[in-house]
Amino acid sequence: MVTMLLLQHNVEHTHALLERCSNIKELKQIHGQILKKGTNSHQIIVSKLLASYASIELGNLAYARMVFDRISSPNTVTWNTMIRAYSNSNEPEVALLFYHQMLHHSVPHNSYTFPFLLKACSALSAFEETQQIHAHIIKRGYGSEVYATNSLLHVYASSGCIVSANVLFDRLPMKDVVSWNTMIDGYIKFGNIDKASQMFQAMPVKNVISWTTMIVGFVRSDMHKEALSLLQQMLVAGIKPDSITLSCSLSACASLGALEQGKWIHTYIDKKRIRMDSVLGCVLIDMYVKCGEMEKAIQVFSKLEKKCVCAWTAIIGGFAIHGKGREALDWFFEMQKARIKPTPITFTAILTACSHAGLTGEGKSLFESMSTVYKINPSMEHYGCMVDLLGRAGLLNEAKEFIESMPLKPNAAIWGSLLSACYLHKHLELGREIGRLLIELDPDHDGRYIHLASIHAAAGEWNQAVQVRSQIKHRGLPKLPGCSSITINGVVHEFFAGTRSKPHIQEIHDMPNFIGNINAVYFGSELRGE
Repeated sequence: MVTMLLLQHNVEHTHALLERCSNIKELKQIHGQILKKGTNSHQIIVSKLLASYASIELGNLAYARMVFDRISSPNTVTWNTMIRAYSNSNEPEVALLFYHQMLHHSVPHNSYTFPFLLKACSALSAFEETQQIHAHIIKRGYGSEVYATNSLLHVYASSGCIVSANVLFDRLPMKDVVSWNTMIDGYIKFGNIDKASQMFQAMPVKNVISWTTMIVGFVRSDMHKEALSLLQQMLVAGIKPDSITLSCSLSACASLGALEQGKWIHTYIDKKRIRMDSVLGCVLIDMYVKCGEMEKAIQVFSKLEKKCVCAWTAIIGGFAIHGKGREALDWFFEMQKARIKPTPITFTAILTACSHAGLTGEGKSLFESMSTVYKINPSMEHYGCMVDLLGRAGLLNEAKEFIESMPLKPNAAIWGSLLSACYLHKHLELGREIGRLLIELDPDHDGRYIHLASIHAAAGEWNQAVQVRSQIKHRGLPKLPGCSSITINGVVHEFFAGTRSKPHIQEIHDMPNFIGNINAVYFGSELRGE
């Protein structure tokens, strides 16, 4: 009796130690005590020890495998523990091998076995194995188990097998909010935003993930007005947006130049005391930058607890697009003092700043430092920045030599940058040469013909200009109309060149200072508590 009580005490004490264990060194010490006290045969202790070794926090799969291999008759929980550990590791294929062994030893399954396996299949994009596990789910009676079927649905949807996902979804006896969200996300990734929107509207119950997934989908599809409209509907429905929702909405504001909505979201963040993490901070800075509010952007930057490279890059990029090259350089050097290593995107921003401000020498030096100092291989975008830098400075022959010496094959955008510089500096002979080359490289882009026609026109070669322009019509190339937008009372209105279909268009033409009374929105009233 005393021995049993002592053993029970040891088990409870060891279990408590394992619960509190915070690093691999402590875990190995506890493991030693388990072996010393002889509790290594106790199933609860062994399972907990195995789970600790296999956990993401402590993760040591080599020790976990060693513990597992020494268990005489591992049960379902221990098999699941190993499958889960490998599905979360860099070796997800091992999870499938463990499942094969589990079947060989006739170990019973439970509802947690399949989600771990399916996660491994997702990581491996293993469609055939997914179908096999699908068959096992049905065969073993888990076809109605929501957790298993949702995991299966996720694999099909996330791996692009949207047809299979849709068939499975239609056959599900129970569809919870996770099922609907998975399908919406799958259609967005598949590129069918209309179908995703239809499913979203048909959902019986929506949570914050539902709304956020759809807003993210609109932003990724460049449907920024729709994203902001959905945010408004979300608030009306009483669903509180999270930081991801607000980040995407701010991104939509930045793309539209919708400063008022962006300011409202900033005020909402402050009022609701939503934590300004690095992602939200960077997107907010980017919104103010693109809306021309550099002072606001700097204020947000100064209040960030952790100033990551994205935040620095957003400020540098802001000065770049506003033509303030010296200020951008100052911030770049301050970033270096703060021991923040620049990324390729940072170099795109600073090279753009040098280009717009005519800082040719500084730009050349920074481009050189990418590979020599920061060990960053320049991308096509960086080469494009350098061509633009040299072209704006009038160094056209040097720009042409630079392009011809590129290790990457120059694309139409690179040559197009040089062509624009030829037109700017009236280097018409080189412009004609580059223009003809561009049409060969990109014959379906109407802008290439317009650029070459402009070169001919500048040289007084009117017949050639007309001939080049006529090729646009002859080839049936579409002309994209110009588009502008304006925000009135919190609503973004877009106008396309050559059309008069917009509601209130006559009032806008008749009243230059028209501010309108269009669709009072929820944004202002929510902050006032109405």
